[in-house]
Amino acid sequence: MKAVKILLVEDNEDHAELVRIALDGKRLVEDFIHRKDGEEALDFLFEETDEYERPDLILLDLRLPKVDGLEVLKELKTNSKTRKIPTVILTTSNNEIDIARAYDYHANSYLVKPLDYRKLKQLINNLGEYWLEMNEKPKETGG
Repeated sequence: MKAVKILLVEDNEDHAELVRIALDGKRLVEDFIHRKDGEEALDFLFEETDEYERPDLILLDLRLPKVDGLEVLKELKTNSKTRKIPTVILTTSNNEIDIARAYDYHANSYLVKPLDYRKLKQLINNLGEYWLEMNEKPKETGG
């Protein structure tokens, strides 16, 4: 199985660190990239990388500065270069409108971050196991 690159778009440094630590245990993670807002994420995906450097999985918070997560998701899923990259919403919002809009914009999954540290760590471990070890991805992530 090929090692993967993960992009985490998260403005909360504590949450970002927890995700990184939880995924460090997964030997399949080759590169963990963290961007703190939606604008940085879009710049990274469309200006700083070519199709071979793009991540294999995106973990995206909704409540982000500059460009919110739903707008980032919409951009990703309407662009032929990024639409096939699995994008998991990882947020504290369990608002039905947010959930519906995320799936309208073709999120691959929507996960609500629990407030309890141990439950959050377990969620990240489960997420890593599913997306990195069990899920089959298309051979190419570009258009």
